[in-house]
Amino acid sequence: MNATIGGVFLRAKSPEALYAWYEQHLGLPPAEHGFMLPAEGMRAPFVLAFFPQESTYFPAAQPAMLNFQVDGVDELLDRLAAAGVAVDPKRESAGYGRFGWFTDPEGNRVEVWEPARE
Repeated sequence: MNATIGGVFLRAKSPEALYAWYEQHLGLPPAEHGFMLPAEGMRAPFVLAFFPQESTYFPAAQPAMLNFQVDGVDELLDRLAAAGVAVDPKRESAGYGRFGWFTDPEGNRVEVWEPARE
Protein backbone atom coordinates (compact mmCIF):
# COMPACT_ATOMS: atom_id res chain seq x y z
CA MET A 1 0.00 0.00 0.00
CA ASN A 2 1.40 3.38 -1.02
CA ALA A 3 0.39 6.71 0.47
CA THR A 4 0.21 10.15 -1.10
CA ILE A 5 -0.53 13.58 0.35
CA GLY A 6 -4.23 14.25 0.73
CA GLY A 7 -3.97 17.67 2.33
CA VAL A 8 -2.07 20.06 4.56
CA PHE A 9 -3.82 21.53 7.58
CA LEU A 10 -2.54 24.58 9.46
CA ARG A 11 -3.92 26.67 12.30
CA ALA A 12 -4.60 30.36 11.64
CA LYS A 13 -5.66 33.28 13.80
CA SER A 14 -8.10 34.41 11.12
CA PRO A 15 -8.71 31.58 8.61
CA GLU A 16 -11.23 33.48 6.46
CA ALA A 17 -8.95 36.52 6.11
CA LEU A 18 -6.00 34.26 5.24
CA TYR A 19 -8.06 32.41 2.60
CA ALA A 20 -8.98 35.74 1.02
CA TRP A 21 -5.37 36.95 1.12
CA TYR A 22 -3.98 33.82 -0.57
CA GLU A 23 -6.75 33.88 -3.16
CA GLN A 24 -6.00 37.55 -3.95
CA HIS A 25 -2.20 37.37 -4.00
CA LEU A 26 -1.46 33.82 -5.19
CA GLY A 27 -4.62 33.09 -7.15
CA LEU A 28 -5.45 29.96 -5.15
CA PRO A 29 -8.90 28.62 -6.05
CA PRO A 30 -11.31 28.63 -3.08
CA ALA A 31 -13.21 25.46 -2.23
CA GLU A 32 -15.66 24.42 0.45
CA HIS A 33 -12.96 23.46 2.98
CA GLY A 34 -9.93 25.57 2.04
CA PHE A 35 -8.22 25.41 -1.33
CA MET A 36 -8.51 22.52 -3.75
CA LEU A 37 -5.34 22.28 -5.84
CA PRO A 38 -5.81 19.83 -8.74
CA ALA A 39 -2.94 17.45 -9.47
CA GLU A 40 -2.99 18.52 -13.13
CA GLY A 41 -1.84 21.99 -12.05
CA MET A 42 1.31 20.69 -10.38
CA ARG A 43 4.51 21.76 -12.13
CA ALA A 44 6.65 19.23 -10.24
CA PRO A 45 6.09 16.51 -7.63
CA PHE A 46 4.80 17.44 -4.17
CA VAL A 47 7.63 17.50 -1.61
CA LEU A 48 7.26 16.36 2.01
CA ALA A 49 10.45 17.03 3.96
CA PHE A 50 11.23 16.80 7.66
CA PHE A 51 13.74 19.33 9.02
CA PRO A 52 15.74 18.89 12.23
CA GLN A 53 14.42 20.91 15.18
CA GLU A 54 17.56 23.08 15.12
CA SER A 55 17.23 23.93 11.40
CA THR A 56 17.33 27.63 10.55
CA TYR A 57 15.75 27.18 7.09
CA PHE A 58 12.54 28.70 8.48
CA PRO A 59 11.77 30.29 11.88
CA ALA A 60 11.98 27.89 14.83
CA ALA A 61 8.72 29.30 16.23
CA GLN A 62 6.96 28.30 13.00
CA PRO A 63 6.18 24.55 13.08
CA ALA A 64 5.71 24.24 9.30
CA MET A 65 6.43 26.23 6.15
CA LEU A 66 4.26 26.30 3.05
CA ASN A 67 5.95 26.02 -0.35
CA PHE A 68 4.04 26.93 -3.50
CA GLN A 69 5.01 25.95 -7.03
CA VAL A 70 4.79 29.05 -9.22
CA ASP A 71 5.62 30.34 -12.66
CA GLY A 72 7.96 33.34 -12.38
CA VAL A 73 9.34 33.62 -8.83
CA ASP A 74 10.75 37.10 -9.42
CA GLU A 75 7.58 38.46 -11.02
CA LEU A 76 5.39 37.10 -8.21
CA LEU A 77 7.64 38.44 -5.46
CA ASP A 78 7.91 41.84 -7.18
CA ARG A 79 4.11 42.00 -7.38
CA LEU A 80 3.79 41.04 -3.69
CA ALA A 81 6.37 43.65 -2.67
CA ALA A 82 4.50 46.32 -4.68
CA ALA A 83 1.35 45.34 -2.75
CA GLY A 84 3.16 45.96 0.55
CA VAL A 85 3.91 42.33 1.41
CA ALA A 86 7.15 41.64 3.29
CA VAL A 87 9.38 39.91 0.72
CA ASP A 88 12.83 38.50 1.46
CA PRO A 89 15.27 40.03 -1.07
CA LYS A 90 17.24 36.75 -1.16
CA ARG A 91 16.70 34.40 -4.12
CA GLU A 92 18.24 30.98 -4.62
CA SER A 93 18.76 28.82 -7.68
CA ALA A 94 19.39 25.08 -7.72
CA GLY A 95 19.32 22.38 -10.36
CA TYR A 96 15.64 21.79 -9.58
CA GLY A 97 14.53 25.43 -9.76
CA ARG A 98 14.47 28.92 -8.27
CA PHE A 99 13.29 29.88 -4.79
CA GLY A 100 12.14 32.99 -2.94
CA TRP A 101 10.25 33.84 0.25
CA PHE A 102 7.62 36.19 1.62
CA THR A 103 5.76 36.63 4.91
CA ASP A 104 1.98 36.24 4.96
CA PRO A 105 -0.37 38.45 7.04
CA GLU A 106 -0.11 36.08 10.04
CA GLY A 107 3.69 36.25 10.08
CA ASN A 108 4.37 32.89 8.41
CA ARG A 109 7.45 32.63 6.21
CA VAL A 110 6.31 31.11 2.91
CA GLU A 111 8.52 29.71 0.16
CA VAL A 112 7.78 29.94 -3.55
CA TRP A 113 9.44 27.55 -5.98
CA GLU A 114 9.69 27.86 -9.74
CA PRO A 115 10.57 24.30 -10.79
CA ALA A 116 13.30 23.99 -13.41
CA ARG A 117 12.00 23.38 -16.90
CA GLU A 118 13.01 20.08 -18.42
